[in-house]
Amino acid sequence: MTNHVDPHRPVVIITGASRGLGAAIAKWLVQTDAAVVLMARSQKMLEQTAAALSNDPNRILVVAGDVANYYHCARCVKKTIDQFGQVDALVNNAGTLTPLHPIATADPALWNRNIQVNLGGPFNLTHAALGELHKQKGRIINVSSGAAQTVIQGAGAYCVAKAGLNHLTRITAAENPAVTVIAIRPGVVDTQMQAILRREGPQAMPADQAAYYRNLHDNSQLEPPAVPGRSIAWLALYAPPALSGQFVNYDDDVITNAATEKWGPITQESNRP
Repeated sequence: MTNHVDPHRPVVIITGASRGLGAAIAKWLVQTDAAVVLMARSQKMLEQTAAALSNDPNRILVVAGDVANYYHCARCVKKTIDQFGQVDALVNNAGTLTPLHPIATADPALWNRNIQVNLGGPFNLTHAALGELHKQKGRIINVSSGAAQTVIQGAGAYCVAKAGLNHLTRITAAENPAVTVIAIRPGVVDTQMQAILRREGPQAMPADQAAYYRNLHDNSQLEPPAVPGRSIAWLALYAPPALSGQFVNYDDDVITNAATEKWGPITQESNRP
């Protein structure tokens, strides 16, 4: 039995939504008439994020769960249908950077956990939601990384998982022409992942590579989450089918111009968590 069904209100599931980029995506979406479903492992952090986003319980659903667990993903989709009656878009944003170790010394369990989250998670949610997304001719936005195309020594699991995510995007798009499926490079974003790179990078990668990440921070070259978050939010609502199967950049003019027209320019208020 559904509770807050409005067939004209788009419903977007966002994983990794308790902080950082996921929370920023949700913030843009609640400025429209969308309903958002926030999924992450921490119930407490999700509730804090939801409270900061909206005081309308009909607009936000919190579902705690691990994207690496298929049961948790299927439960998230079921709760979404029970609450809102449909799924219009899925944003696979949840991810993990660690382990930061060369392949020769990496912990196999942590390496495999990285793949399970960064690649298995998007598969799990996609598999669980595809039937509903077909009904709505919906959209899947996979948050990938430049690491999918770049060798980052010491971050092999992350690079491999994101390369796999790009190909999962292509395959899903080819097999499901009614659904628009896009992978997006969010740029270098000021999130916990960058903090981990600065803290653990010097022990895991060549000195010049570790210095690169430190300099990004020191020279204020990291994007606030609101910037790529706006692009991803726009794609979740309006991604054109012509982009299906592609790996796009968050700062592509077509996307940013359309997002600016929808929400206006990025402001200091936009950049606040």
